Amino acid sequence: MRATLLYGDHDIRIEDVPDPVLSTGGDAIVRVVAACVCGSDLWGYRGVVPTRGPRRIGHEFVGVVESVGPDVERIAVGDFVIAPFYDCDMTCANCLNGVSTSCLHGGWWGADDRMGGFADGAQGQYVRVPHADGTLVATPGQPDPALVPGLLTLADVMGTGHHAALSAGVTEGSTVVVVGDGAVGLCAVLAAKRLGASRIVAMSRHAERQAVAREFGATDIVEERGAEGIARVKELFDGIGPDCVLECVGTTESMDQAIRSARPGGMVGYVGVPNGGSELPIRLMFGTNVGANGGVAPVRNYIEELLPEVLSGAIDPGRVFDLELPLEEVAEAYAAMDERRAIKVLLRP
Repeated sequence: MRATLLYGDHDIRIEDVPDPVLSTGGDAIVRVVAACVCGSDLWGYRGVVPTRGPRRIGHEFVGVVESVGPDVERIAVGDFVIAPFYDCDMTCANCLNGVSTSCLHGGWWGADDRMGGFADGAQGQYVRVPHADGTLVATPGQPDPALVPGLLTLADVMGTGHHAALSAGVTEGSTVVVVGDGAVGLCAVLAAKRLGASRIVAMSRHAERQAVAREFGATDIVEERGAEGIARVKELFDGIGPDCVLECVGTTESMDQAIRSARPGGMVGYVGVPNGGSELPIRLMFGTNVGANGGVAPVRNYIEELLPEVLSGAIDPGRVFDLELPLEEVAEAYAAMDERRAIKVLLRP
């Protein structure tokens, strides 16, 4: 089959690799219908995270089940399924506590699982899925093709934006600022709107992303950054700042922006994949009673909640995909996102 490999700094290739095989009883083989490139994939592509030899890449996909192991009970051949950006069994204590990213038996795409099999990267034609009954969520029947982009966001970015909003305590009437205008930040705007926020500020300098943010529920746009951005945010909220700030980038600067923008007693929900950075300014947070809550988003725990709203059209997070390419053009997909010519690229094997 064809699959994507990252070789190093700005070196992404599509190559022939072995077809996946069932190997542990509870696994499944999924034919990928759609995958995509994530902002966190760019850390390796840019050389920020070193790559030691070629490795399979990609962690978001939806597809159709081609075969299942003898121990699989809940997932069947022919099901259209959504896979979160990690493998989990949904039966261990951490999964049941709502933190499936810390599954005691799970793992990550593009790596060996804990049972001796290989979990393929998502940017390929097929993926072997460990713990198929826990990891995969089947849709009720075959979805309308127009819904595939929205369903694909449930593998990561919509669930991650939702996690940011929940972590910050967004509820009916909350005032919210979203730091970051990538796919996760835009989905965080949508999540805040869905949870009842009364005012949502999107921090963005890009007209195309501002337009999507407004479609998703942003009431205001702030283009400034740093001290000017903080001052502008506070000005919008009676000089004190919003109830909740959703940090969706992962840099030292974005986290500092988030913490200093929140009102005294406010909460920062952080989901940006950390890209280096320093420790939290505890002295400042102590003095202002600003809290921080979040981390890697347990999106598998959110799929069943969000799925009906995507299927009904109540929310349309698939709007974050503004470029679609065949898998064979994956190098262009990475370049487009790296150069900010696209918000998020959908790949069709």
